[in-house]
Formats: sequence, C-alpha cells, structure tokens
Amino acid sequence: MNAVELQQISKRFGPVTANDAIDLEVKRGEIHCLLGENGAGKTTLMKILFGLYARDAGKIFINSQETEIHTPKDAIALGIGMIHQHFMLVNRLTAAENIVAGQEPKKGLFLDLKRARQQVAELSQRYGLKVNPQIKIEDISVGEQQRVEILKTLYRQAEILILDEPTAVLTPQEVEELFYVLQKLKDDGKTIIFITHKLKETMAISDRITVLRDGKKVGTVRTAETNPQELARMMVGREVILRVTKADNPPGQVIFEAQHLYAVNKKSNVRLKDITLSLRQGEIVGIAGVEGNGQLELEEVFMGLRAIERGQILLHNRQIQAVGTAGRRASGLAHIPSDRLRRGLIPTFNLEKNMILGFEWHPPFARHGILSQRTITRFCRKRISDFQIRCSHSQEQMTSLSGGNQQKVILARELSGEPQVIIAAQPTRGVDVGAIEYIHNLLLTMRAQGKAILLISAELDELKSLSDRILVLYEGAIIAEGKAKEFTEQELGLLMAGHRKEVM
Repeated sequence: MNAVELQQISKRFGPVTANDAIDLEVKRGEIHCLLGENGAGKTTLMKILFGLYARDAGKIFINSQETEIHTPKDAIALGIGMIHQHFMLVNRLTAAENIVAGQEPKKGLFLDLKRARQQVAELSQRYGLKVNPQIKIEDISVGEQQRVEILKTLYRQAEILILDEPTAVLTPQEVEELFYVLQKLKDDGKTIIFITHKLKETMAISDRITVLRDGKKVGTVRTAETNPQELARMMVGREVILRVTKADNPPGQVIFEAQHLYAVNKKSNVRLKDITLSLRQGEIVGIAGVEGNGQLELEEVFMGLRAIERGQILLHNRQIQAVGTAGRRASGLAHIPSDRLRRGLIPTFNLEKNMILGFEWHPPFARHGILSQRTITRFCRKRISDFQIRCSHSQEQMTSLSGGNQQKVILARELSGEPQVIIAAQPTRGVDVGAIEYIHNLLLTMRAQGKAILLISAELDELKSLSDRILVLYEGAIIAEGKAKEFTEQELGLLMAGHRKEVM
C-alpha cells in the first residue's frame, strides 16, 4: 500500500517550472530517496506535500485517499512531518520546550513542564534519539539539534517523515547515527522520504530512489538493483566518471602563507585563532570542518574581504594583508567563492559582463577608459568554448544559466588570468555531478601546472580525493594536519567534532 501518491504535480514560479507533471509513489514503511541536484525540484515537491506551497495542478493521495493539503497544519493532521534543512528551533528554549511547542501538556492553565520532559525522555528512549530534555538548544551540537527536530515531528505523531538534505551539516559519525535512527523508525512502521543529492548516502540508506532532473521525474529504481554510475547518469543525462585520478607529484616551493592570523566575524561571533598554514606550488591543501567553524571567515580574510586583528598573509614572500581584493587578484590570487550569487556573479548582468568582472577596465578589455566590445565578445566566446559553458549566446542573462554553468563562468574568469594561488571555496556546491566531474579535473589540471590551491569543502570525498594535505578547522582553529591519504573518514569525522590530534 502506498503511504503517499502524487499524480501529475506541477508548480511554476513565474516563468520557471519547478515541478513538471511529476508522479511519485512512496510505499508505507519504506525509506524513499528523492535524488537530484539543487534546482531539480525535490524540495519544492515536498513543500507541496507538506502544505508550504500550493500546487498548480495534480492530485495528492495519503494512504490511498485523495486529500487536499493547503497548510502545514493540514499535513500534520494527516500524519506528515517535515524536518527542514535549516532547523526551526528557538535557541534559548530547552529541547523539551521546543519539542512540545504548540502542543504543550497542561496543568490547569499552565505548561506542565515536568510531564513535557517525561514525554520527551520516553520518546527519546523509544527511538534511540539521545537528547537531554532540559538542555538549551544553544548549548548542543548540530547533530543533537537534528534529533530534537525529529523528536518534535514524532511528538506530533507523524507516520510520514520528510527530511530535506539532513546530512548537509553533520560529521560522518553523526550521519551514521542518523541512519541508525532512520532504520529504527522504518522498523517501527514509519515512512521516510529522504531528499538528497549525494549518491553515497542514497545507496546506504534507501529502499527505493526517485530521480528528478530539471523539474521532471526521470525514473524510480530499487536501490538493490542500481549503482552510483546509473544514478549519476539519470541525474545528468550522460555517463559520468565518479572517481578522479591524481598524479603523485612532489610539490614545489611555498608561495602563499598565513602566519598567526586572528580575525572575528562580529555577526556570527566566529573567531579565527592563530591560523598558520602554507601552500606550495603544485599542491592542493584541503580544509575540513563542519560548516560554521571558520571556513567562511578564512576565505574572506585571504581575499581581503574581512579585516584581520593581527597576523600576516604572504604571497611570494610579500605581505599582502594591507592590500585590497583587487590588488590581491592582480598579484596572482584567484577566488572561487562559496556563495557564487552573492560574491561571484551579478545575476542581473549578462554572461559577457560577468566574464570580465573585476578586470573590465584593464587591457585588453579597455583602453583609455573605453571598453572594447569586440575584444570582450571574442574573449567570452573562447571561454564559453574552453570551459564547455552551456548557453544560447554570450550576452545571455546569468539568471537563465544552471548552477553548474554559472559556476563555470566564475572558473573561466578566475582561472583565465594565469593565477598562481587559487582559493577554491565550496567549488562544487549546488552543481550537478557532470559539472562536479569537470571542476575536479580542472583543479587537478591547475595543480599539474604548478598552481597552489586551497580547497575549502564540506564534502569529505572531495577533500580526500583531491587534496595532498588536509587541515581540520574546529571553532576557528586548526586542530590537525596531515597527508590526505593518512586520514580515514572516521578520523576526519572525529576531528571535525573537536577530538584533537597533534598537528604534524
């Protein structure tokens, strides 16, 4: 019997079709992965099921009964719960207070806090979700916060659980714990829909998989009857090489250094503490860490986007901490930003303007303050060809390009100036597996040409396969360093959670 059946669901946002006549069947008591790249329509489809978006067309069946879901309240009444990618918890309240909020047990007119804690403790024990009911949300880890979100859903007696990219901010150990919990929920008869774009976890946890691409359903397969290569092909529409091969070349001389850097992000209160690292020619150095431990601040400090309190940054033995972003780029520092729409592109500009952003008043694009449109167009068309950017023409608006092609525009611009050092922050975030393959090979080509690359990534597989050395960042400090091949995934996960190891 199907717990959920969606028939011909369609949803448009202005000119963009997010869901195009999608059919989905989820059996009762199964873990069903909804797989696809960012922008494929996965979250939109599930937000329709949970009542956050109104569908434009189609039908919804819950336990074989056609139903109308207009609000999350309707969904909850039907036994549907959704754990969002960004948790919806009140930091200053306790775990128990967050879990029972809106459905609090009462003692007369007042909240029965003792009973609330007891109910949460019983629920926690039943499903193996270790949570202290009395601890405040602001004092617990991201993994524990996720458990609170799951308990909040179970407290409302959900039989169908939707998890949106639940592993995005978890360490490998926390991912294992989550999968154990999901298996236990499945054994208890719950139905789980797991939204993800990660092939490895899809194969590890699901019973069946439905793949979406560009807002359309590509197909549904049994996990036991498929493999990562087939899933990648379904996601992208062509064969994809999932493994990268890296030549074992010895690195050259040090060309970029940070010495005893201190900085602070006053908005998030994240501090960089005594950061010392070096990059050599022909070397990729990876930065591992759970999001929010200083990766963004490190990227900003190196590119002159955030001031340092003290310390030194050296490029070719010359101090550059007082040099602005434009000066650093002119000195041979390239930047692939973690937020491409905020820091890498101007979405309202066309492809040509974005391709020369930051270099537009320099030769050969301008002479005596006058832009040479012919030179710009010729340069842009060559880069479109060289970097395999899929677009209709060089003056196409950036907003009409896919995430992967937007990322390629940044790569084309940043790497065309023959940089010596590349700060690559989350270079494959939100792009399809085909673009990931291309970007990985491009970074390895840059390494072979003697470039020094700092790779900041949330993907452990990416860090281990591309990096020569890995540094682990925890609470703004480097707590471990070593050769990539010497770290196991388990060791990295423990270090990312704050278990210290001697810096080598």
